[in-house]
Amino acid sequence: MNQSTFENLTVKPTAIHVHAEYISALFNFQSLLTVVLLLICTCAYVRSIFPSLVDRHKNGFLGTFWKCARIGERKSPYVAASCIIMALSLLFWS
Repeated sequence: MNQSTFENLTVKPTAIHVHAEYISALFNFQSLLTVVLLLICTCAYVRSIFPSLVDRHKNGFLGTFWKCARIGERKSPYVAASCIIMALSLLFWS
């Protein structure tokens, strides 16, 4: 192939289509609830194993993890019920 063959080629941009299953959890309410419940449960578990790791930062962005741990500890029956309901909805209704 010579140089003139490559000069005639043009690249046209194509639209990228994202399937609905691959959209971020922020745009799907059920996925958002799953992520929030997992965050609460994970933070509460990490705080029970390594309390100094979570208790260091109570303000700012890292304070979010401390707050999630507190929610997981104090509202544990409600968090557990929410986890069970979310598991059942994922198994049977999705």
